[in-house]
Amino acid sequence: MNKFFLLLLCTLVFGSVMGQEKKKDKPKIGVVLSGGGAKGLAHIGVLKVLEEAGVEVSYIGGTSMGAIVGGLYAAGYSANELDSIFRNLDPDALLRDYTPRGSKNFFEKRNDELYALSLPFQKFHIGFPTALSKGLYNYTTVNRLTDHVRHIRDFDSLPIPFVCIATDIETGEEVVLRHGVLPDAMLASGAFPSLYAPVEIKGRLLIDGGVSNNYPVEEVRRMGADIIIGVDVQDPLKTRDQIKGATGVLVQINNYQMIQKMEGKRKLTDIYIKPDISGFSVVSFEDGIDIIKKGEEAGEKILTTLQALGVGHHIEKPRVPIQDSLYVEQIRIAGLNNYTRSYVIGKLSFKPGNKITYDIFNNGISNLNATQNFTGISYCFDKGSKGEVLNLKLTENPVDRYLKFGLHYDGLYKSAILVNITQKNLIRRNDVASLDVILGDNFRYNLDYYIDNGFYISYGLHSHFYGFNRNITPDYAVGNLFDLLGAHSVNVDYSDWTNQVYLQTIFAQRFMLGGGAEYKHVKIKSETIQGIEPVFDNSDYLSLYGYLKFDSYDNRFFPNEGWFFSGEAKGFVYSSNYTGDFNRFTLIKGEIGTAKTLANKLTLELQSETGFQLGENHVPTFDFMLGGYGYYMTNSFRQFYGYDFLSISGNSYIKGCATLDYEFLKKNHLNISANYANVGEDLYEGGNLFSWPQYSGYAAGYGMETIIGPLEIKHSWSPDTHKHFTWVSVGFWF
Repeated sequence: MNKFFLLLLCTLVFGSVMGQEKKKDKPKIGVVLSGGGAKGLAHIGVLKVLEEAGVEVSYIGGTSMGAIVGGLYAAGYSANELDSIFRNLDPDALLRDYTPRGSKNFFEKRNDELYALSLPFQKFHIGFPTALSKGLYNYTTVNRLTDHVRHIRDFDSLPIPFVCIATDIETGEEVVLRHGVLPDAMLASGAFPSLYAPVEIKGRLLIDGGVSNNYPVEEVRRMGADIIIGVDVQDPLKTRDQIKGATGVLVQINNYQMIQKMEGKRKLTDIYIKPDISGFSVVSFEDGIDIIKKGEEAGEKILTTLQALGVGHHIEKPRVPIQDSLYVEQIRIAGLNNYTRSYVIGKLSFKPGNKITYDIFNNGISNLNATQNFTGISYCFDKGSKGEVLNLKLTENPVDRYLKFGLHYDGLYKSAILVNITQKNLIRRNDVASLDVILGDNFRYNLDYYIDNGFYISYGLHSHFYGFNRNITPDYAVGNLFDLLGAHSVNVDYSDWTNQVYLQTIFAQRFMLGGGAEYKHVKIKSETIQGIEPVFDNSDYLSLYGYLKFDSYDNRFFPNEGWFFSGEAKGFVYSSNYTGDFNRFTLIKGEIGTAKTLANKLTLELQSETGFQLGENHVPTFDFMLGGYGYYMTNSFRQFYGYDFLSISGNSYIKGCATLDYEFLKKNHLNISANYANVGEDLYEGGNLFSWPQYSGYAAGYGMETIIGPLEIKHSWSPDTHKHFTWVSVGFWF
């Protein structure tokens, strides 16, 4: 029995030694992936062939897109998984900053849907961004994909040891990255000059590694690789006819020194693979499927050589685990000077000590980006005692002053040019001041000052002046004087000067709840009628109000998905009472809408709204006025198809509208609409609110989304009056 155990022990020891000798003799395979922008997607095709040939990669290194593909492969993804990942990415979002409308607060939505041009000013000089894109879509995507290795700070500890190259923008020196936060290193290596913003790591500002070393074969050899497989997707030098655009010029400049270096680098490469991707550019992400195929074709040409390095069996890598949530134990924020911690937490929309989904987390990061107050946003996670410690590093935007312009035309306010100046951090942290001056047929202005405290109470001041000249129904202007005037309309000059002070907060992370006090002066007069007092109202009004708002529309003017809700109650407590008929009353208004995509490019939008007055109000100044389309709706003026501007009036109303919109070409829309309403005096008390509609109208139109806002033409008709109206609206509404 003892001899049997001795023999078994010797066999195990001998087998172990032989196994170690065999393992020691097996060559270490290193893979080098060059930079090349979108052409670097060919790396995925080559990696697919390596796996099919049974080649086990021991080390991997890359630059630019080679660093991104290589970093994900080092993190544990198979080539087929990488193929699937890149097929599902948004090609447009890879190249430009896109912030969903849902990530913006109401102030930011208004900002983006009002101004056609925004010029940043710094020390009274026009400023320009350092890059076309901050690359946040890429950053959050890579962070999500590398979540399973988020605590690793030594790249040798990844499933496959990894190295990548970046360039110090101040010195031009090559920076070898083998430690740190993996997504930061990958994105720094791929920060193509002028396209993506530089990435700061350990105090150094880094850009694309292709500027200094686009093919890091030496680094992979130093890691311990015995055999180097290199994939080169760099461009040769192009002729003047082949260079296209600014990116083409930058690639050509970068290629001067890299092509000179490649002869020596090729000698250090044991198996050199050069996919034929001459028909693609560094930004051809929309051709990703074809580029990956080119990589496969290049790898298959040397399949026999590759199989000799492996065992001939396809490598099956375990699937990368995907988590859908995490517990944020603590949030650490670095880089704040002009903004407070509460402001940032409010934008994130989650607090420490909560379990959140990654969708909520990414939405929070998008919310921060939407403020445009930060030129750099980076983050990583450390292990905490109970969950994750979020380390958030922010770089505040040094530009805090903007000059903005807008252009609009509609049938009510007529032609208008808007000039705006916006100043952030004017008096204190988190604040923003904005002044609109609207010049044209009717002078107007808007003045806003707002202190945004996130989850905590925020404060604001608002002042505006609106005025226009228009023929409107006599009931609204002067009461029931149709018989006296003998006319269906009265030409009036209308002016409204309003000043508000308010406070608001975020409720349930999605709603905006607020309230305040308002002082308003309204003047309505006519120079065209005889025999009665030409001034119908010239009163000061003081009111208290509260409101609740929610807006998840993906597009304000042509929504495909989402909901909208707005409700307001305003109690008028005082008036200078020019008419002598004022009594205290309360004005209630509410609106709800939803949009849903029915089929490809076909959307249905449903809207409903109502308004009424509580109390014995005998002043028609605040009656609801319906009619027309394409103008900015203020006070109680509401749009209504089939009727001219402000041609239906009453102290209460209810309205419903349905619109079917078809985007037949990108940003070009055809739509049809139907709306119905009851308008009158005290509809809620009289029980006539939900009776058969008194008013109806229909419209067909064309709209185009442009840089200055929507360009629309609407033709409407009402079976009630058999009248036709055609309206043109140009630019964002203001």
